[in-house]
Formats: sequence, structure tokens, C-alpha cells
Amino acid sequence: MSGPAQVFQGGVAVVTGAGAGIGAGLARYAALELGMTVVLAEIDENALERTRAEISGSGGHAVPAVVDVRDATALDRLAARVEDEFGPTRLLVNNAGVEQFGYLWDTPVSNWERLVSINISGVFHGIRAFLPRMLKQTEPGWVLNLSSVGGVTAVPLQAPYIMSKHAVLAMSECLHQEVQLAGARHIHVGAVLPGAVVSRIFDSAGGVDSGDLDAVEQVREAMFKVRDKAINADDAAAAILRQAADGEFYIVTQPATVLGVMRDRAEQLRNRRAPRLPEGSRF
Repeated sequence: MSGPAQVFQGGVAVVTGAGAGIGAGLARYAALELGMTVVLAEIDENALERTRAEISGSGGHAVPAVVDVRDATALDRLAARVEDEFGPTRLLVNNAGVEQFGYLWDTPVSNWERLVSINISGVFHGIRAFLPRMLKQTEPGWVLNLSSVGGVTAVPLQAPYIMSKHAVLAMSECLHQEVQLAGARHIHVGAVLPGAVVSRIFDSAGGVDSGDLDAVEQVREAMFKVRDKAINADDAAAAILRQAADGEFYIVTQPATVLGVMRDRAEQLRNRRAPRLPEGSRF
């Protein structure tokens, strides 16, 4: 097994959603611990500047790029810029994502479409823009797609988000096979399934305009309590890049929790058991 320093040190990393949460943690770790040139792809200019300042102020090399992952052309331009200015991409992290609370039938169509375009299409756009270039390069490359522990379970009142993370997991599994089929032995694909990690995703989660508004606030408060017990983004980043360097495909941040959920999911499918409400659910 190789450590992250041996695998990634000195290369170029591109991280989407790098303004906060796991994205910012991965950017900091890659730049400050591994000495990578990190391209920060983020739509929120203020958040982008905070991450850039953190990294640059500590002696790291961070390159800001205001990018909306919903825009395929913008990702194409970013991939071309990275290749022209910095060289081959060693690490691509498709991380950008948003949350949505509420009953599925109350979810506004605009919120649904926004979430799908960021959480699912944003990952596809990143793959489509960067991977053809990575396939042509001679040095190894890693593509890490952020799913979630939610990608291997079901959770009420978060259906759009959970669905999107199942989709990212399936997309990553198929991509792993396709890279093998194409004979690209130098490209490594990983599906990242974090447990609870400190971020602002619950603060900015979408709600509903009508229907059961109380359910939205109840689940939001429940998620804030989960966040209180979460690990910090820097610890999550260290775990993620350590496992990526070791060649893991299913990458988890809290093995005891996430692997337990994965085992429960496998058992549920094996026994054809209908999904049950989470223990202690009030909804």
C-alpha cells in the first residue's frame, strides 16, 4: 500500500464544491499536507475566497475558479484551462451537492430539478470534461465521486438527496467497470460514502412552499443534531485520500457506522425486506 504523499504529492487536484464542508477539507488536505496544486471549483464566490485564503495563507497553492457544475460548457472550459496552465489532473473530486427536506410530493419542481442538476448531472459533467484528458495522460489519475452513507440506505423526508446519492454510487460503479473495459489501468475510480461530516449543507437545504412545513423544520432540526456528532472535514479528507491511495473503491469516513449501514442494506436486499422507518423516527 502507498500513502497519500507517495501517490498524490506535487500533482494537480480539482475539487468541485470546494467552498465548504468536505470539499474545503479535501482542498486543504491536498494543498497543505500533500503539496498539490488545488483548483477550487465553486459557485459561491465568498466561500471560494475563504477557502483560497485559508490555503494560501498557510503556504499552499490554491487556484480559484468560479464554476457552476450544472453548466457542462463551464466544466469543459475548466478542464481545458487546468490542462493548459497546470498540466495533467492527478485527482478529480466531484463533490458539489445540495440537500432537500420534506415529503416528496410537497417538493417544488424547481428544487427537484436544481438538486438533480447539481448532485447527479454535476458529477457527470465533471467526468465528461476531465476524464477524456486523463485517459490520454501517461501519469496515474484518480476520480473520486461523492456519494454518501445515504447512497446505501433510505431516509424519509430526504428522498431527492438520497436518490441522487444512490445515482452517484451507481454511476461510479459503472464508471469503474468502463475504465477497466477501456484498458485504462492508470485511472482509478472511487465512490466516497461519508457518514456525518461537519458542513453547512443542512443550513442551506431546500424546503417546501406548501404542504407539511412542520415536517421540514423537524427533519432539519434532527439533522442539526446529527451534525453535532459529526467528524470535522479535515479528518474526513485525510481518511478519504488515505483510502484512495490504498486503492479502495468504496471509501468511507467512519467505518464502524458506514460499513454497518452497508451490511444492513445488503441484508435487506437479500431478504427482500421492505424499507423500515429509521429507529426513533417521529415522522
